[in-house]
Amino acid sequence: MPGAATSTCEVTRRAGDGFWLRIDDRECFLAYADFPWFAGVDDGALRAVERPLPDQLRWPLIDIDLAIDSITNPERYPLVAKR
Repeated sequence: MPGAATSTCEVTRRAGDGFWLRIDDRECFLAYADFPWFAGVDDGALRAVERPLPDQLRWPLIDIDLAIDSITNPERYPLVAKR
């Protein structure tokens, strides 16, 4: 059974077309065009990101779970859920 994740993640800034997310030592841009369910979400809910597993992120206030690989390699995940 794996222990608690100690790696960090946080939303660092927001832009009109998406937001920047720091995962460990890298920063990724999540465009609303690729991740439409984040558009229109208030800052508090967006910044309440958690990392329950080393390869997973969760936004509990808006009920969104994402694999980190889907952020760093979006071309591997061509289907996008509708908002």
